[in-house]
Amino acid sequence: MIRYMMSKILANRANWAWPYAIILTIFVIMPLVMIVYYSFQDAEGQWSLHNFHKFFLSTDSVNTLIYSIGIAMITTILCILLGYPAAYFMAKTEYRLPKVMASLFILPMWINVLLRTLATVALFDFAHLPLGEGALVFGMVYNFLPFMVYPIYNTMLKMDGSLIEAAQDLGASPRKVFTEVFLPLSMPGVYSGIVMVFMPTISTFALAELLTMNNVKLFGTLIQENINAGLLGYGAALSLIVLILIGLTSFFDSEE
Repeated sequence: MIRYMMSKILANRANWAWPYAIILTIFVIMPLVMIVYYSFQDAEGQWSLHNFHKFFLSTDSVNTLIYSIGIAMITTILCILLGYPAAYFMAKTEYRLPKVMASLFILPMWINVLLRTLATVALFDFAHLPLGEGALVFGMVYNFLPFMVYPIYNTMLKMDGSLIEAAQDLGASPRKVFTEVFLPLSMPGVYSGIVMVFMPTISTFALAELLTMNNVKLFGTLIQENINAGLLGYGAALSLIVLILIGLTSFFDSEE
């Protein structure tokens, strides 16, 4: 009887989504609901916009957000400048070399991000280079570069080659083929890479603490400090602001 019931359940593929739905509800939806719930509560537990009002009146918090956006933009631009040529080379090269390059990008991801960051700190110390903004940007690019390379690489692999051949048959120069055909077709991968790199760099805090010796504060550090200080409502409000930025960026990506 039990075997019959199990076979009936497994026969309907829609039932296979239930474990994922349960995990999604517990570890994604519920935390988001809690962030929204606490962000609109003041210290007395009353519904209020006090936390958001406090953020916009706090020059330090607003400047930290602007500074974090600036660091994220620099990191994202560098990841595009480094990642796009690498993805192009991997997509256009035959034989085993692309697989070797893909493995080289994947191998560092097998190590925890904190260990990779500590190794970066040791590298700067060995080279007698100062820790600070330069080390922070270097560590950000090192950690998030694969998240830029692989979306672009996958988009290039799925690109319709007949469009490029048609442009070549019509007499377009290699530069024209790249700028007018190849580059626009690869932009969805670039947009996805921007989303996967830009927003995590704003909300991170461990990298900034380790690579700058706590001398540089990012928005994620501000969230951590307020939550650790017991200001759960204000920390949740700051987290919600980041979530809104992520939502807007994702919407921009889907529109493109």
